[in-house]
Amino acid sequence: MNDTGAAKPIEIYVDADACPVKAEVYRVAERHGLKVHVVSNSPIAVPREPWIERVVVGAGMDVADDWIAERAGAGDIVITADIPLASRGVKAGAAVIAPNGKVFDQDSIGMALATRNLLHELRGSGEITGGPRPFAPRDRSEFLSALDRAIQRIKRRNTQR
Repeated sequence: MNDTGAAKPIEIYVDADACPVKAEVYRVAERHGLKVHVVSNSPIAVPREPWIERVVVGAGMDVADDWIAERAGAGDIVITADIPLASRGVKAGAAVIAPNGKVFDQDSIGMALATRNLLHELRGSGEITGGPRPFAPRDRSEFLSALDRAIQRIKRRNTQR
């Protein structure tokens, strides 16, 4: 709630470097009248719309993640494949969705972090673990469904207050 007693508008924060679903985020946000923050380490093209803010942060490890984590909170949506950022978003109360449609929440983030850390250690010790599977058309569809469900859930929660 804000000072007037109205629910805070939903904002979407996109961890934009290498995000394959930015166009989908723009379409859904426009349909719902939501603000989008597109955060990256280098300039990327975004539509020139008043509800889309391009944020270019400085170079460096986790600078974009820090910018998002400092602002996203309850009633917001974070789009990221970065597990540590997803964890920070979940802790802040945001809805967090990976570009493949995987939803991170209190129940799933612990296992996701543990798996990420294990794979990081295996790669560090020379084990070949491969990377994530290629992004597929089904992932785009799963993402759109997850994003729509998150928006509807937040809107319902906001109207019940």
